[in-house]
Amino acid sequence: MRRFIKILALVFALSVAAVAESSAQHTIAVTGGTGYATARPYPDQEMKPIWGTYQAGFSWRYYSMPRFIACFGIDVELLQRGFSFAPYPHFYESKKDYKYYKRTINSIIIPIVWQPHFYLFKKHLRIYLEAAPTFSYNFASKFYNEEEYIYAMTEDGSVLPFEAIKEGKYEFRLERDNRFSFGLRGGGGFDLIFGQIEVGVRAMYDFGYSDILRNRNKYYTNNLDGVEKPGENPFYNTPLRSPLDNLTISMKVGFRIGKAGFKEWDWKRPAFPKNKEVFKYTF
Repeated sequence: MRRFIKILALVFALSVAAVAESSAQHTIAVTGGTGYATARPYPDQEMKPIWGTYQAGFSWRYYSMPRFIACFGIDVELLQRGFSFAPYPHFYESKKDYKYYKRTINSIIIPIVWQPHFYLFKKHLRIYLEAAPTFSYNFASKFYNEEEYIYAMTEDGSVLPFEAIKEGKYEFRLERDNRFSFGLRGGGGFDLIFGQIEVGVRAMYDFGYSDILRNRNKYYTNNLDGVEKPGENPFYNTPLRSPLDNLTISMKVGFRIGKAGFKEWDWKRPAFPKNKEVFKYTF
């Protein structure tokens, strides 16, 4: 996995260097932050968000001339996703007594960013919004159980309790899990600009469209999960939909490639000469 992350970082750096020009507004940055993760299963489940998820990554931005109000960019990030839900809420009288199953997922996510923005304080403050389609790969996952027992259907059709595994590594299986996913990202933030250095804060919401668990129509062996490895996947039947969402607040430290500053942005189009009318006194 470390080799995979190093390769992604190298490809990102080379691609930025290939397009960078000394006088252009190309900025590279590192980001890191925290937030919460959840899912939107259908049919609905008793869910609660997982707080304290992490995000870390690299970003590249290209800022065009001032008459264009947006920039283009690409990020490569390590994002922790996940969800937590109560498998048996009908066992308890009060919601505060629910016991939850939690699953965390590590993903490499690549947003392709469009960023409208404007400047204040003589271009020392940039305020922006961001929108991006996202593409990701889920490479590792863990699960945690608060319930003592998982109720699962055996091969003869009877439902029996099985002692739940408290925590462990979640094994991705082709017939059950989706490693690749996609979605949309939106958010905003600000950057403080000091020469070639940029420091900023941003808030982003990742809205998933694809499912982390396959549709139950494709996953025909789901009734054996509670028997073979109790507690790994307590969904009695996998949901019809299971997209993942994240809210992340992160810090950003960036560096503008090249020493050229904002003077290049102050160029204005020359005024066109007006037609002069001359009065003739003679016929």
